[in-house]
Amino acid sequence: MGQQVRDGFVELYGTEPEGVWSAPGRVNLIGEHTDYNDGFVMPFALPHTAVAAVSRRTDGVLRLHSADVEGGVVELTLDALTPESDKNWTAYPAGVLWALREAGHPVTGADIHLSSTVPSGAGLSSSAALEVVVALAVNDLFELGLQRWQLARLCQRGENVYVGAPTGIMDQTASACCEDGHALFLDTRDLSQQQIPLDLAAEGMRLLVVDTQVKHSHSEGEYGKRRAGCEKGAALLGVNALRDVPYGELDAALARLGDEEEVVRLVRHVVTEDERVERVVRLLESGDVRAIGPVLVEGHASLRDDFRISCPELDLVVDTALASGALGARMTGGGFGGSAIVLADVADVDAITKAVEEAFAAAGFTAPRVFEAVPSPGARRLS
Repeated sequence: MGQQVRDGFVELYGTEPEGVWSAPGRVNLIGEHTDYNDGFVMPFALPHTAVAAVSRRTDGVLRLHSADVEGGVVELTLDALTPESDKNWTAYPAGVLWALREAGHPVTGADIHLSSTVPSGAGLSSSAALEVVVALAVNDLFELGLQRWQLARLCQRGENVYVGAPTGIMDQTASACCEDGHALFLDTRDLSQQQIPLDLAAEGMRLLVVDTQVKHSHSEGEYGKRRAGCEKGAALLGVNALRDVPYGELDAALARLGDEEEVVRLVRHVVTEDERVERVVRLLESGDVRAIGPVLVEGHASLRDDFRISCPELDLVVDTALASGALGARMTGGGFGGSAIVLADVADVDAITKAVEEAFAAAGFTAPRVFEAVPSPGARRLS
């Protein structure tokens, strides 16, 4: 795709770009809605990427174009960029340049042409891929010298403040920092990272992503409500973040919350989910990959019953996959649609896929999109 994007840049802007970069979407193996609670997450990069051809400008102008969106080149002035003023796709790359300049980095403009194979609205971080590919390109071209984790932080700030979406740090860090053949064990409090080998093929297994085709938007109220509920729980328990509630003391903590039923549910999910991430790390490190299946199922039940962010389509994927021999399954991403992941033996993949497709047809749902998730490289320069 790199050559295609390079050619598109030449066609649009009349000159060769200074370089071409890519950044992947991600799927989260375990650790959902823990990132804004200073907790643990475990994403890995997908083979699906956003690709950007970029050249510097010196006149304070940002020109943006996407091969995936109807319309011509969008021209913006860097000095005029204002948070929450842009409700289009251009807010994501523009927010990155805004955040870089706000942090004092000398960015003087750019011509950018983008194309992405990361499914939009599927909970696979298509927006983070867009942000990170632009950040990496600008960091290289302007020789800013920023580390990958610093770029992720600035991309998050762009999305939180400029776009106005209260997302955590996981998506951008996964896109920027994941390694081929590994999942990223990330502590979202201090951003310490550990690359955990995840070679499912060697174990005779596959991880499927089932995109339900149900679209969600994080900027809408439900995500913010749960985030606020988690913050309320931390305040009531006298801790900085729910990460600080020890798993072994969870029952006592929940008892202290009394009749705050919704807060109890949110706190229970976050504390148990952090423990699930740590359990999966131990299992993978000990080579017991198959044993992570039941942990994924526990995670789904917690997201469905305590966090209440599943939906009929996601539950149908999980229930059908498990009934058809899957080792484990759960919804992944922000919820209210998007995707589920299914861990299965190679021999069972076709039967599970067929069963899920037939279940969706019988329920009158839009046909799902099913593909294999292979742990892939993070953001990088292509040429």
